[in-house]
Amino acid sequence: MCDVSLTTLLPHLAVVQVGEVVAGEGLLRVPARTCGDAVACPGCGVVSRRVHSRYVRHLDDCQVGGRPVVIDLSVRRWYCGNPGCPRVTFVEQVEGLTVRYQRRTPQLQRLLEAVALALAGRAGARLAARLHQTVSWTTLLHLVMRLADPQIAVPAVLGVDDFALRRGQVYGTVLVDCRTRRPVDVLPDREGATLAGWLARHPGVEVICRDRAEAYGEGAAAGAPQAVQVADRWHLWHNLVQAAERCVRRHQGCWKELGPDRSAGVVPTPAGQIRLAGRARPSGEPEGRYAERTRTQYAAVHQLRQQGYGIRASARRLGITPRRVRTLLRAATWQELVTGRWQGHRNRLDPFKEYLHRRWAEGQTNLVQLHAEIAALGYPGSYNSLCAYFRRFRQVKGCSPGPSAAPGIRDVTGFITRHPDTLDDEEKRQRKEVLTRCPDLQALSGHVDAFARMLTGLSAHKLPDWLTDVRQDDLPDLHSFARGIENDIDAVTAGLSLPWSSGVVEGHINRIKTLKRQMFNRAGFPLLRKRILLS
Repeated sequence: MCDVSLTTLLPHLAVVQVGEVVAGEGLLRVPARTCGDAVACPGCGVVSRRVHSRYVRHLDDCQVGGRPVVIDLSVRRWYCGNPGCPRVTFVEQVEGLTVRYQRRTPQLQRLLEAVALALAGRAGARLAARLHQTVSWTTLLHLVMRLADPQIAVPAVLGVDDFALRRGQVYGTVLVDCRTRRPVDVLPDREGATLAGWLARHPGVEVICRDRAEAYGEGAAAGAPQAVQVADRWHLWHNLVQAAERCVRRHQGCWKELGPDRSAGVVPTPAGQIRLAGRARPSGEPEGRYAERTRTQYAAVHQLRQQGYGIRASARRLGITPRRVRTLLRAATWQELVTGRWQGHRNRLDPFKEYLHRRWAEGQTNLVQLHAEIAALGYPGSYNSLCAYFRRFRQVKGCSPGPSAAPGIRDVTGFITRHPDTLDDEEKRQRKEVLTRCPDLQALSGHVDAFARMLTGLSAHKLPDWLTDVRQDDLPDLHSFARGIENDIDAVTAGLSLPWSSGVVEGHINRIKTLKRQMFNRAGFPLLRKRILLS
């Protein structure tokens, strides 16, 4: 027996008498019994004073002090005094402590429901075990599915977007209240008819934020014709960038001559590539916290060595490991440890590097042939090791000894669609050369800049003039983008004039991806919908 007060455990001491806590068998048992002279019948509400019998209910409660808690509650069965009541007898319930047909207290039930919503089945069961609650993963899923859906309050501003249940095969639709930033409902597909039916059953939506999908536009028009549709600005810009990339691809021949002249066939050696690539090997003294720490440790270790200190003694004085002391003593300079040129552990390719560099300079860049040649000279390593050695030289950017390589299609598209302040000097120079050589791309750049200013300034009144200017230039891919805007002109105009967007919906889609990964794609749509709406 132990003298533990249970005032914090049982707040309903007016109707429950609590005995002393019994600690044993790895848990705490709390004996208690109900008291009172009369109880109202839950069926008819008539107060009864006749006791039929008593029995004990064993209720699991939240753990205390790292031990599970079981409340042994003695409850009474009463006679109903109303002859017209269908209940002849009934069992009393203690509000906040007992629920009919339930073996857990409401507090523990809410705890397990929160765990199940946050982690779903197996992960939730593992966390519950650490909370000293033995519960299976299927029970946790049943707890989630038994929860009632939140009451749907029709939002004035509704965000609509799709998410993948199985990418490329099955999609769903999430509806979000853009003002409260809470999910409203989840639909099992992304068909316009499904959205139209939901809007028809929930009238009152004033603004619908959506992407450029035709299905959502048609569904919103059919289900809520009075609502203002708003095309999301990010999707507008994304569509413009795609059209700009197609235009750049069409005119890629205009800047091909900007690349280096490769007729000489001179191939730089790997050593020369390292020297020319500033990002791969920094010139001058190494900088940074690691370089400064290595320099200080190197000088201190060698100074202690001159004073006669051993490896372990030096390690204790400097607060580093003996292995680190040995590394510092073996290196010729501290710079080798920072730049990665320390040869304390030579690999099997080192004796053949000079030969490889010479053959590379002669123009032999076929690694299969190079591997066969050094294998004949006695190289015991594999072909993959040779590939790994040459891979870093081939991946170094800006290592050509001649003029810089011609920009690619993605690079030129970035020059046109990115903000000028984000371009470095080399990118600005290349952008200027490309636009100078191609008047069509120069016109494209002007249209993109104008649309960007219209997008950021919410200047929808400039849209008709922008569409007129686009038609006057020979840019078929941009014309296609303009026709898409004209077919959805009302939603695009609202997107360029109203502050609403689908950003809130995109955030919930990222959260949905996290929920899907937690369930390992093993659960169905009903469980996912519950977790989206309730978590």
